Amino acid sequence: QVQLVESGGGSVQAGGSLRLSCVASGNYYTWYTMAWFRQAPGKEREGVAAISAGPGNTYYSNSVKGRFTISRDNAKNTLYLQMDSLKPEDTGMYYCAAGTRFRPNLVREDDYNYWGQGTQVTVSS
Repeated sequence: QVQLVESGGGSVQAGGSLRLSCVASGNYYTWYTMAWFRQAPGKEREGVAAISAGPGNTYYSNSVKGRFTISRDNAKNTLYLQMDSLKPEDTGMYYCAAGTRFRPNLVREDDYNYWGQGTQVTVSS
């Protein structure tokens, strides 16, 4: 089993920044693809960013491209999501996930086997 624990969420005004972290433990391997998903109230969960192992190829959804940056520190088994220029529509629960397949053009939930409990992000206007 792999355990994922997110942190760094909070409340911020529009235009502000937050940095989410996700620490992995257990039977975690640095060759896992990692991703961030979010779910707003009343909406389906969506993948917003993913990063492959090795060369660290990245994917961003159109809704966050240019504002969010995903990165990983394999020495610390930690995944990050730097979120800048936040908008009220970025509000939601953010989850990190670990899986075995990186897709360059989309993020699919069923590619990810392990999930954290989530951290809440609230952006006020």
